[in-house]
Amino acid sequence: MSNAAAAPAPVKPIKDPQPSVDRIDDLAKRILTGDIYLPKFQREFVWERSQVIDLLDSVARNYPIGSILLWQSRQELRSEGRIADLEIAQPKPDYPVNYLLDGQQRLSSICGALYWNGGEASSPWNVVYDLKARSFLHLDTMDEPPLHQMRLNRIPDPATFFQHVALLESSGQKELADAAKELFNRFKDYKVATVTLGDMPLADVAPIFERINSTGTRLTIVDLMRAATWSPDFDLVDSIDAIREVLAAKSFEGIDRKAILRNVSAAVGGAFTVESIDELRNRKPDVLKAGTADTAEGYKRAVDFLSTHIKVPSFAVVPYTNQVVVLAEVLRRIPMPTAQQWRAIENWFWRSGISGYFSGWNSGMMAVDLTGIAEFANGKMDALDMGFQVSVPSLWSSRTFRGNSAHSKILAIVLAYQGPKDFLTGQAIDVDKALAWQNSKEFHHFFPQAFLRKKGVAASRISSLANMVYLSSASNKLISDRAPSEYVATLLAEHGAEARAWLATNLIGEAAINAALADDYDAFLAARANVINERAKLQAGWNAAA
Repeated sequence: MSNAAAAPAPVKPIKDPQPSVDRIDDLAKRILTGDIYLPKFQREFVWERSQVIDLLDSVARNYPIGSILLWQSRQELRSEGRIADLEIAQPKPDYPVNYLLDGQQRLSSICGALYWNGGEASSPWNVVYDLKARSFLHLDTMDEPPLHQMRLNRIPDPATFFQHVALLESSGQKELADAAKELFNRFKDYKVATVTLGDMPLADVAPIFERINSTGTRLTIVDLMRAATWSPDFDLVDSIDAIREVLAAKSFEGIDRKAILRNVSAAVGGAFTVESIDELRNRKPDVLKAGTADTAEGYKRAVDFLSTHIKVPSFAVVPYTNQVVVLAEVLRRIPMPTAQQWRAIENWFWRSGISGYFSGWNSGMMAVDLTGIAEFANGKMDALDMGFQVSVPSLWSSRTFRGNSAHSKILAIVLAYQGPKDFLTGQAIDVDKALAWQNSKEFHHFFPQAFLRKKGVAASRISSLANMVYLSSASNKLISDRAPSEYVATLLAEHGAEARAWLATNLIGEAAINAALADDYDAFLAARANVINERAKLQAGWNAAA
């Protein structure tokens, strides 16, 4: 069987996205002949055999398999030369070319199954269609299968295919011959929706690309840049994952690849922005290797700082991912900070987190931060203060406690610094367990939820940050829905000054206690928010006492 085909016509550049409906075997043939390229998002074909069979079955049944996204671009991305053991055309010298952004595994499976030219019996493309069972299966032999089983790579060659059909008909198996013709027509006529993006910059393609998740494998700008920078000596994803493996040992595995990619960009002389990341493809492999090695050191120091100076046990409790990005760049440039620099870095962490600075980190802010880092590292600045807003009490009374909230995490860390105790028993709270964050059983409402619901308090106000305390589940059950005036009065009667000391470890002072004894929720929130705010300001160095 011959796979020879005429060279594709030169591609005319397009500007706007172009929708079309294409036959799937035509798209597969375009991969084989070099009109569509597969960027190196993965090192090799990664689908399971069962997934390949399911896809082929969907085509045979005329089920939808999703759309295809192409990017017609003049940018040079490294492309695959094989799909498992099937060789495909190498990149042509003229640009623009069509890169397959979404649909790699689907079209690779169709291309492999249809155009496999034989070889290893263990090939994922050694697939037949059982005409009796009307199902696909993999073979583990190169021997000719029985007549009722037809290899899919006969479909692109009509002469060979219909010779097989004729044998079925001559042997009196017309029903099977009809099933074979139906299969042939399905793979020849099956159509998919295709959208071709124009030759737009990477910065414009990246957000489109990152929203693609049609096969359950989320692709990001990191995958694009892997294809743009890949060489036999350097694999961007492998280098970044090596950093993540080291961080995972310290419970900081949650840092995503894109965050680390920003640091790689900065480490080779660029910036944190997507536009700067795009320039990585112009860097030589040795420069990229050195940059990722420097980035790794910066991240190791950043994690050590967070776990020792800030006492954050895992990435799950870090308020903002991009705090780690900036911190890693600071400590990449300053491997051994002075005592004064350490204090400045600690203040920066608290101030940037409390002010919510990273909630809207844009390109302009990234540039300001990078300039500030450089001046701080060169001794031109004593602080890393980007004009952060000073904390105010209303921050703690107006915001809701949620697992993914930055300020919920900040509150938890601030309270952890106080050595919190269960204020019903005086037993120390296991702060490390509480700050694991996957388990929030140590965080409870001081004014019970059921009590506040009966008073008609809105759900968002019930879970105000200022109403959250460290408390064991057992003590929380003892409190149940009792009024604070009841259970706090009993607590004080039984333990007196000692109880007040336990409450103080949860930043509940006299004004808040008095408000609780009066069941005055508004007064309690205001009083406790004031105490939390003063403590947060102290941590951030916003108080003279710092």
